[in-house]
Amino acid sequence: MKKILAFIVLAVGFVLGENAMAEGLNEAQKAIAESAIYTARGDQKGLKPALERALNAGVKLDELKEILVQSYAYCGFPRSLNALGTLMTLEEERQKRDVSSVSVTPVEGDSFINGSINQAELVGAPVTGKVFEFAPLIDRYLKAHLFGDIFSRDLLDWKTRELATVAMLSARDGVESQLKSHIEIAKNNGVTDEQIAEILALSGQIKAQNVLFGFGKENTQYAPYFIGTSYLQPLNTEGLNIANVTFEPKCRNNWHIHHKGGQILMVVAGRGWYQEWGKPAQELHPGDVVNIPPEVKHWHGAAKDSWFTHIALAVPAEGASNEWLEAVTDEEYSKLK
Repeated sequence: MKKILAFIVLAVGFVLGENAMAEGLNEAQKAIAESAIYTARGDQKGLKPALERALNAGVKLDELKEILVQSYAYCGFPRSLNALGTLMTLEEERQKRDVSSVSVTPVEGDSFINGSINQAELVGAPVTGKVFEFAPLIDRYLKAHLFGDIFSRDLLDWKTRELATVAMLSARDGVESQLKSHIEIAKNNGVTDEQIAEILALSGQIKAQNVLFGFGKENTQYAPYFIGTSYLQPLNTEGLNIANVTFEPKCRNNWHIHHKGGQILMVVAGRGWYQEWGKPAQELHPGDVVNIPPEVKHWHGAAKDSWFTHIALAVPAEGASNEWLEAVTDEEYSKLK
């Protein structure tokens, strides 16, 4: 996937800095993105404090409702309804009704016509495609309901809706083409590189922190042998050394050799790379297993645009040791997609 461009959100009722487009996400924007990510993941435990941060940052209750209602189009009714239930519980706990001061202008006219116009303005051109010719009904639903009914409501502007949409899609697996499309829509509506990068990093970090065995702590002990930041969660240290290792995007370890013992990598999350000296790099995805023989010079780490987590299992052997060698240069690494 090509490097993704950034985006911004300007929510009606938010207080935004004058330099919002040049700088990163402000607190309200970040909280909206977090809320959208946790909604898409179905993570109510993470969603509740994210919604709290959004309200504390000045996001209106009705604006959050609008975002969570919209989420059904990208995450399904169950996750949308669950998220709204979490927001309702939070609002009751806060013991106040934070009613938005922004009125909603009634949507008038034919939804399909309105949606066709809205969609073309969002994208920058009329939308066509083979899938819409194959299944015309989905085109009608997209135009009439999503872009006609939902995107015609003026409680949130399109930048805010696209911030939430991109954040939701970034949290889902298998929707890369839709994510790319909505990033282009966000770009068409005034989005910046810095902000999209921050959203994607935030989404990746939330994913990594919720992998099966946990995120662990920053891997400071081995930091001299890594480019970028990694995190270590030891799983077993007696008899068999097993650890969950997480790499931030672009992070990789140096070339190194396991003497006598070797190592096994089991990929848990994200996208990464493994390479042996003199051989092409191997792209890694969840479920992949790499058996690294002893005395083989190699490196492994994250892809440019993805967090990456694997379980590392050290094969026990008498006198086993690791030899750390030179770093994987930016020139070498940049050749990988």
